[in-house]
Amino acid sequence: MRSLSNQIGGGNETGGQRLRTGGQVLIDALRKHDVDTVFCVPGESYLGALDALYDVRDSIRVITCRHESGATYAAEAYGKLTGKPGIAFVTRGPGACNGSIGVHTAFQDSSPMILFIGQVPREFKGREAFQEVDYNAMFAPLSKWVVEVDDAARLPEITARAFATASSGRPGPVVVALPEDMLVDEVEVADVSVARLSAPEPSEGDLAAFRDILSASTRPLVVFGGGGWTADSVADLQAFCEANGLPTLASFRTQDIFDNDHPNFVGELGYNTNPKLAQRVKDADLIISIGARLGETATMGYTLVKAPKPDQKLIHVYPDHSELGRVFQADLPIASDIGAFLAQARRHIQVDPSNWASWLEDGRAEFDVWTVPGEYPGPLNLAEAFVQMRDILPDDAILTTCLLYTSPSPRDRG
Repeated sequence: MRSLSNQIGGGNETGGQRLRTGGQVLIDALRKHDVDTVFCVPGESYLGALDALYDVRDSIRVITCRHESGATYAAEAYGKLTGKPGIAFVTRGPGACNGSIGVHTAFQDSSPMILFIGQVPREFKGREAFQEVDYNAMFAPLSKWVVEVDDAARLPEITARAFATASSGRPGPVVVALPEDMLVDEVEVADVSVARLSAPEPSEGDLAAFRDILSASTRPLVVFGGGGWTADSVADLQAFCEANGLPTLASFRTQDIFDNDHPNFVGELGYNTNPKLAQRVKDADLIISIGARLGETATMGYTLVKAPKPDQKLIHVYPDHSELGRVFQADLPIASDIGAFLAQARRHIQVDPSNWASWLEDGRAEFDVWTVPGEYPGPLNLAEAFVQMRDILPDDAILTTCLLYTSPSPRDRG
């Protein structure tokens, strides 16, 4: 197979400087950021990038998906599991629309991700060309940043910013639109170094105030969640909760962060929250939210933790200062990287947990009762099936669920 970049002269040398197509510049920028996997549904609007990906097939694995939502979901999962931005490519118009649901999921779950979308040629912009979409208008509410690249020479700069934006503060998705003619332009441009990200840390005053509020509590709860977790921060969270005897529960879709068999784990907040756990959240005198936004689902429509001023005292630790105070007025807001906070808290915050020892024991006992399968009519008890899968599967197994709809047969229709 002869690549398009060779046909159009990509890689020529002129004046001692290497000419590259926009597609080559983009893929070289991805390699610079250690991208090893790309999910996509191929399309004619970004052939220049696909051709460049073929040239580096030994270093970047391209996984072709059947549907754009599958590609963006896969990229979202990659970002959630690795902490590095997941990369997806989709074609313009319908491809972008199909892929938007994965972008929204990454936004709400705080997963780092970059979606590259093909776009109509620059000279056709604004004429409602075939499958033309204003991506700034479409994706602005769903992502951290949306940008359209009109100059191939700016691809290294914009790609570096996309990675920095997707990974910094509250992680999330970035959308980059690629006009198809821009991807075959030949330019002379140097690669840009990977941006170094600064992470906020808690101050000594934050830690002292945290210790004072916790010491005065009798019914504290730790709620963890959000994105940006690493193996170190997970270990530090467990050690911190163990040392202080803290009942710990997961926010929506994050129960894998904490060992569910650990005696400090008391459940998760979501669409099937244990009613006794919901009441326990209401009865708490202190909520310590670490990395969790405390959204609608986790708070059962903002009833467990009321907005804007909760009934409980609230310590809110979050890596993005713009989220602190946006919904909840915390008694102690701490703008800090999750890992940096927990590393400090593990070393500098330890109080006597005897005031809430029975509070922890009762919470764990309620969780144990809640996870025992009950009676279910019919031949298949799904709760029993999941318990058996839990006992059979390895600890790092990943389960996915889906809804299946089967049309009734003509006989069933009557």
